[in-house]
Amino acid sequence: MATVKSDRRQRIKFRVRKKISGTAERPRLSVFRSNTGISAQLIDDMAGNTLASASSVELEGSKRSANVETAKQVGMKLAEKAVSAGIASVVFDRNGYLYHGKIKALADGAREGGLKF
Repeated sequence: MATVKSDRRQRIKFRVRKKISGTAERPRLSVFRSNTGISAQLIDDMAGNTLASASSVELEGSKRSANVETAKQVGMKLAEKAVSAGIASVVFDRNGYLYHGKIKALADGAREGGLKF
């Protein structure tokens, strides 16, 4: 029985989510990647609120492609919003994706912007 790539990612996602959770002081940085863009949000799981979010759709025209540089820009934009909201430390949730390429670039951009993982 062959597994579908999305089913595999869902299993990994649920396995990781059993172990990590976000609070108001240390929210969960959740990443979503699609074929055309990347987005990330800071989530307080205790209250069920999204505290800040950033997406490649928000970036100016030429930066809207789905590549590593765009992912890094999204990470920096999210970190900027988080720091202005008084958030310094987060828990990273890669959402079942491999920590490589765009996901790693987003995390590095968020670290450069001032967030601590």
